[in-house]
Amino acid sequence: MIAQLTGTIAAVGEAYAVVDVNGVGYAVHAGAHTLANLKVGSEAVLAISTIVREDSITLHGFNTAEERDLFELLQGAQKIGPRIARDAIEALRPDVIRHAIATADTTTLSRIPGVGKKSAERIVLDLADKIGPVDLHGVPKQTGGRPGGWRTQVSQGLQALGWTAKEAETAIEQLDAEGADGQDVPTLLKQAIRLLGKR
Repeated sequence: MIAQLTGTIAAVGEAYAVVDVNGVGYAVHAGAHTLANLKVGSEAVLAISTIVREDSITLHGFNTAEERDLFELLQGAQKIGPRIARDAIEALRPDVIRHAIATADTTTLSRIPGVGKKSAERIVLDLADKIGPVDLHGVPKQTGGRPGGWRTQVSQGLQALGWTAKEAETAIEQLDAEGADGQDVPTLLKQAIRLLGKR
């Protein structure tokens, strides 16, 4: 199984990157949080989860081994597939997710796109005894209440939808000024679209 790739970024798409390792290009599925750190032509090290199915072999890439391990662990919960597991890591930091599972905090887990209250309860039930040691003193918080790299991701999203870099920057400045905490990137992107739509 491929657990890590080190190579040159040959291409970056909306939901994937191509990593050139000694002349072989590996297509790696990745979320916006991971893709925001990748630039075409630059060297990168990605932690990889390899998913083998009857008809396909899929590589999923992450910034850290911690993110990859949590992605794999989350799929041990009933009805949680690669898509929701990746969205979880996009929406919340690994330590926040682990803490939420350990303390049965279904409200936090319900912030993951595609996860409702019942699914959150199932995640806790299936994974609470598998997440390993978690510091239960003090609740970990998202840095600044928002996911790391959210500005880049929102800007890329807006530009992909046809707004200019300058318009995207204006919307991001307004979101910064409002300073609402605890929002994931998809929510922030929707707010930015609403702000730009007003003008």
